[in-house]
Amino acid sequence: MKVNGIPAVSQAAAIPRRRESFVALLTLATLAAAGVLIGWPGLVRPQLYRLSVMIHGRPVPQAMTQGRADTAWGDRFGDGTPDFLRLSDPADRAAFRRWFALIAEYQAIRPKAKVPAEITDCASLLRYAYREALKRHDEGWFETTGIEIEAPPGEIRAFSYPHTPLGSNLFRVKPGAFTRSDLDDGAFAQFADAKTLVELNAFFVSRDVRAALPGDLLFYRQFGQSSPWHSMIMVRTGAEAVVVYDTGPDHGQPGELRRVALNELIDHPEPQWRPLPDNPNFLGVYRWNILRGTP
Repeated sequence: MKVNGIPAVSQAAAIPRRRESFVALLTLATLAAAGVLIGWPGLVRPQLYRLSVMIHGRPVPQAMTQGRADTAWGDRFGDGTPDFLRLSDPADRAAFRRWFALIAEYQAIRPKAKVPAEITDCASLLRYAYREALKRHDEGWFETTGIEIEAPPGEIRAFSYPHTPLGSNLFRVKPGAFTRSDLDDGAFAQFADAKTLVELNAFFVSRDVRAALPGDLLFYRQFGQSSPWHSMIMVRTGAEAVVVYDTGPDHGQPGELRRVALNELIDHPEPQWRPLPDNPNFLGVYRWNILRGTP
């Protein structure tokens, strides 16, 4: 029997063929899934990254949604910071700067008993403000931190801590350019001292403090001290420029957070603390690596 010139197939004969088709489709699906896992080119790896977005419910860097693109896993400045952490969107950079400065300044004006216990020196203030600035600032975040801000900045859209390939290990602690092996070889950690922060996580901008932007860092090296590396955070610039910092422990006594007008710091009674180019103890203005290559 023929239908439109094509031999017809009996119902009994069609059943095995449908089974064969089903098996073939199942095999293709299995191979496609395996291709995703082992990295076959041309398959559906981009969808795998998009799935991670759905799992976390937050955006990840655009470069990461494009599979194994070199721009995602590279380090175009060779400073040890992966490109997937860099904030290329001007809105993201502005949001980070505002959050970082606001969080740091808030610690200096809140009651001492409410300052997070982890903040005990200048480096811990940097780590805390940096980490919290990169988080998602939802209602739970405000409840946990106890921070009160009348007009919160916008959110960083590129990613939110700790939802990156680095997880909670946010700070570079080993020298060298970033490679994918750094994800597992201890090159990043949750802790970094002031020396490590300035040398491996930030870059030099200028010895002229007028070049600083909100969220930039002032670093000092006080020779002869047990803890020679010190840092401050520029939280406001312009005519009413302000810095905040933690003095750190002194002779067994806990330090204190201070909020100081830049003009007062420039006229500090101890010359080694003045942020001036002719002060050999002042290393200069530094900026976080995630802002590198941007104004």
